[in-house]
Amino acid sequence: MDIKTFCLGILSFGDATGYEIKKQLEGPFRHFYDASFGSIYPALGKLTDAGLVERTELAQDKRPDKKVYSITPAGKMLLMDALEKPVAEDKVRSDFLATIVFSELLTPSTIDQMIAVRIAGLEKAIAEFDCEQDIAGPGAHFVCGFGKAVYGAAREYLENHRHEIVGHSLLTKSEKVQ
Repeated sequence: MDIKTFCLGILSFGDATGYEIKKQLEGPFRHFYDASFGSIYPALGKLTDAGLVERTELAQDKRPDKKVYSITPAGKMLLMDALEKPVAEDKVRSDFLATIVFSELLTPSTIDQMIAVRIAGLEKAIAEFDCEQDIAGPGAHFVCGFGKAVYGAAREYLENHRHEIVGHSLLTKSEKVQ
């Protein structure tokens, strides 16, 4: 899904500023979608120019005007059409997994430490999922639960199988360079 469609989706929950959209992408959606202000604001500009969102400027004391975006009926129709199209396959990009592919070049203690750090990160992410909070709609609640389940399964796999990869590399670092 492109950033314009995702912005329309977030605006379908209610009016928002670009900052509030970014906060949604740093909050409940951060585990499966990433976008920067550098992509959000141009997307909102294009959506506004196309008449798919409206922008209201609210004056603020000693600050620039606050720009609040709302989805138009045409924007909602385009969003609904986009959501009905087949979705692409999920792709997992992981520097951790790419490094583990070459784990035979690492010492067992390095691999074990990498896995320990990854497990700690997964536990932190799981703890941060708050699927009971008032998130927008049953779809967002479902995605939150799905994310928590995926991270839990990854943590469980690493805990149950770390011995397979740690035990595979038995050389010391000095022996590997020879």
